[in-house]
Parts: sequence; structure tokens; C-alpha cells
Amino acid sequence: QVQLVESGGGLVQTGGSLRLSCAASRSIFSLGAMGWFRQAPGNQREWVATITRGGNTNYVDSVKGRFIIDRDNAKNTMYLQMNSLKPEDTAVYSCAARNLYSSTYDYWGQGTQVTVSS
Repeated sequence: QVQLVESGGGLVQTGGSLRLSCAASRSIFSLGAMGWFRQAPGNQREWVATITRGGNTNYVDSVKGRFIIDRDNAKNTMYLQMNSLKPEDTAVYSCAARNLYSSTYDYWGQGTQVTVSS
């Protein structure tokens, strides 16, 4: 089992930046891919970004060029650097992780609120 805890959310103005962290309760070196998701009020949860165990990354089109996902295995932490934030980025952001060779996300954090004011 792995517990994931997000931090770093908050209120920021349009064009600002935030860095989210996802701290794991044990080593993430043995995990598979990790990812960030978000859910705005009234909307379904949306995938935002993924980073594989080998460091390959992928992003939803709406955040490409603005968000950067990263993982630090030594610190058991994954990050999401969010730049040039827009009001439509407002959501609860959650991190998730897969067991190695798993095709689904097995562990989820509670989420952290990100609010971008116009």
C-alpha cells in the first residue's frame, strides 16, 4: 500500500504559477507510472499529466507548454509545476500512482484545491 498526500494548492491570479507536490508514504522507485488529475465543480475528473517510471511524460493538450510533471525518486515525491495559469485550470488536483505493470491507477491522494482568479 502507498499513501499519497498532495500539497501546494492555493489561490493565484491569472498568469501566476503554483507547484504541487505529491508525497508518497514509501519509495516510489518500485512504482509504475504516476499522474495528476483534476476535477472542477460539475465536471468529470480529467487526466492532466503522466510520468512513467523511466521519466517519459505526457500531457493533456490544454496544459502542454504550461505544466511540467516531474518525479524525484530519492524524495518519494512527484511534482506538477503549473505556469501561466488560467481560470479554467481551477479544480481539485489529485495525484495517483500505479503498481509496476498495472494498467490502472491503484493509489490516489485526497486532492488539493487550485483556484485561479481572473
